[in-house]
Amino acid sequence: MRNWPLFGLRVTTPRLELRFPSLDDLDALAGLAAEGVHDPGVMPFLFAWTDAEPDERARSTVAFHFRQWGAWTPEKWSCSFVTVVDGEVVGTQEIGATDFAVTRQVDTGSWIGRRFQGRGIGTEMRAAVLHLAFTGLGAGHALSGAFADNLASLGVSRKLGYVPDGVEIRSRRGEAAELRRLRLARDAWTARDDIAIHGLEPCLPLFGADRTAESR
Repeated sequence: MRNWPLFGLRVTTPRLELRFPSLDDLDALAGLAAEGVHDPGVMPFLFAWTDAEPDERARSTVAFHFRQWGAWTPEKWSCSFVTVVDGEVVGTQEIGATDFAVTRQVDTGSWIGRRFQGRGIGTEMRAAVLHLAFTGLGAGHALSGAFADNLASLGVSRKLGYVPDGVEIRSRRGEAAELRRLRLARDAWTARDDIAIHGLEPCLPLFGADRTAESR
């Protein structure tokens, strides 16, 4: 689409694809949300959207993406890809930034359907979106965060070289919980030559990035 080139944006690795979602992709992602994302006894998210009933989780998943699209500006954007493995949507990987043209800093977040967890997909999709951030957009730092009991997310960050960046106490289901912030600097990131970005060039102005990192 000429006026919304993000629909052509993809990041591919030998194991998976991140792509800007179609309506069919969103429907598949909503189905995963309805099935469940985590054990009901825990809450890995700052906003407890998964506490809703299955149908509401599905609807809110689609609405969340629509809100992101409608609110997008080069000064503040959030890009939520669907993660596709062997042709099947298995989860979502988000990257976002505020004043990226100035800060060169991005945040990431993600979730995977429960039946696809435990296969190393989380690490691979984060590696893919970091490739987009550092190689494609020219980011200087990538930020992440997870509650102290979210060992899977913290483990992914550790594998990819993030370092501690402070602690916050946040309200989670009405109780205080420790959130651990993490940061990965570009010069500490390990690049991979088997990850490819497709369709980025026409999208760069939407990200507040006027040229790819390779041209810097």
